[in-house]
Amino acid sequence: MKINKIKMLMLPILMIVSTLVLTACGQTKSSSSQNQLTTIKNTHQMVWGVKADTKLFGLMNIKTSKIEGFDVDMAKEITKRIDPKAKPVFVQVTSQTRIPLLKNGNIQAIIATMTITKEREKIVDFSKSYFNAGQSLLVMKGSKIKNIKDLNKKGTVVLGTVGSNSVLNIKKVAPKAKVLQLQDYAQALTALKSGQGNALTTDNGILYGMSEQNPQTRVVGGTFTKEPYGVAIDKGQTDLKNSINKAIDEIQQDGTYRKLIKKWFSNVPGFDWRELLND
Repeated sequence: MKINKIKMLMLPILMIVSTLVLTACGQTKSSSSQNQLTTIKNTHQMVWGVKADTKLFGLMNIKTSKIEGFDVDMAKEITKRIDPKAKPVFVQVTSQTRIPLLKNGNIQAIIATMTITKEREKIVDFSKSYFNAGQSLLVMKGSKIKNIKDLNKKGTVVLGTVGSNSVLNIKKVAPKAKVLQLQDYAQALTALKSGQGNALTTDNGILYGMSEQNPQTRVVGGTFTKEPYGVAIDKGQTDLKNSINKAIDEIQQDGTYRKLIKKWFSNVPGFDWRELLND
């Protein structure tokens, strides 16, 4: 009898606890699916994921402790066109961490040399392309490697970064080569310079930035893929996606895009920045 009484007394308590748990779960779901465009306009800030190890696109300035580059400037321009009162907030990401940070709600958009691919479109949505890159190779000066065909042999080691589309491309075009994946571009470049790999591969714009900083290296072989960069946002954020696309159109049409391209790429040796423009 005592046990039954205890059960009867515990029943209302269990019901209350269950209700609280369900309510909490409902609040979490609602929070994760909130309209990000509305949030940006209400808070007057837009949180971006950007790289901090990629010269020309996103690189940490040690003197100012700020991330600088073409992607960063594009994020600033997009932000003010979405909401003139909003300030961009930058969170450092890598190829490996950018999507998890977006899905977890730590950032609202990714602008980090991210190629639009069918596989990624299953997980995130993309804006229209804002930069047309192509995959290439970085080697040490004096290297016998001249193009992608020279990599397709046993014993050749190609360096890349974890989470990068470039690694998958190499496995397709040079299946005999061994691919060594590092956590970021800084580690990959160090590995190349120390002889741990025969070539480093990623998009040409990124490689030219590395080569500019490291004159003992050079970019070879032209481009062997097309890598259109897009701004990534979480699935279902159609309002934000449309606003970003509208902002990109405005940036390209009012001359701002040309100014930014010229600012970051016109002085890079061997890189024809005019090919990045449609005019």
